[in-house]
Amino acid sequence: MRSDATRNRAAVLAAADRLFSESASGSVVSMDDVAEAAGVGKGTLFRGFGDRAGLVQAVFDARIEALREAVASGPEPLGPGTPPRERIHAIMEAIVRAKLANRQLVLALEDSATGRATGSLFESTPYRWIHGILVDVVGQVSPVVDRGWAAHILLAMTRADLLDHVVGTEGMPEAQLLANVRVFVERVLGERQD
Repeated sequence: MRSDATRNRAAVLAAADRLFSESASGSVVSMDDVAEAAGVGKGTLFRGFGDRAGLVQAVFDARIEALREAVASGPEPLGPGTPPRERIHAIMEAIVRAKLANRQLVLALEDSATGRATGSLFESTPYRWIHGILVDVVGQVSPVVDRGWAAHILLAMTRADLLDHVVGTEGMPEAQLLANVRVFVERVLGERQD
């Protein structure tokens, strides 16, 4: 990447990150808003990120890069060396916490993914990546459970719109939500085999 393109990308990501953080609803942040805040032309955004969903994904990816690295190759409790059942609980808790901490951004991201003419949230690279990890780890815990289905069900309870409704509208405390997720994970995984 040329140095000016690198600078522009950094300015766009910083501006978009700030706008999503300050926004009451991520859906109201437009490409025009981001271009103006970053001091670049709208064409720069489209060349660098493809569309609004690509920009939102890039901002979210930057925010959760450390989490992704911890799941891929980090130490316990998220990394591959963790006993499988404990790892699933840790991954699920980390996903819920990350989505709650980035609620407006994730709502915009999931809304963009489901509103696309091509593809869906379930076909997105980040979803397929975490689904694949959960498929592998669920298979280590229970050979009886359909691993792919179980991974989809586990991820369904981390949808941003559901978390936003339960915490924001119904007022469920985060600690209670995490306890409920833990109970549900155990039900999906079934009895311990050891």
